[in-house]
Amino acid sequence: MGILRDNLKAYGAALDKVDEELASACPFDKKTDELFRFALSIRGRSAPCVRKHFRGARDAGASDAEIAYAFALTMRESAGADECWTAGVLSELLSADDSAACA
Repeated sequence: MGILRDNLKAYGAALDKVDEELASACPFDKKTDELFRFALSIRGRSAPCVRKHFRGARDAGASDAEIAYAFALTMRESAGADECWTAGVLSELLSADDSAACA
């Protein structure tokens, strides 16, 4: 099952409970939910989750164009977030006039 669930059974049970709560509270249709999860899996760099939610999105009726859009949007937003985060870190080293602005 994995090192966490094998050694911290209560932790695994708590994760299962969170999953159940999220599933019961999800306001989105299955396709939208799977596209969100696909995007989050890309950002989290989880290969098993990318595969799982790619298949899940397709099974829920997402077209390749919808999946490609979610993929592209994730990559673009990630690049923007990385740029702004890096600019913030570097702003301490650069003068206000020289720093990259993310407004």
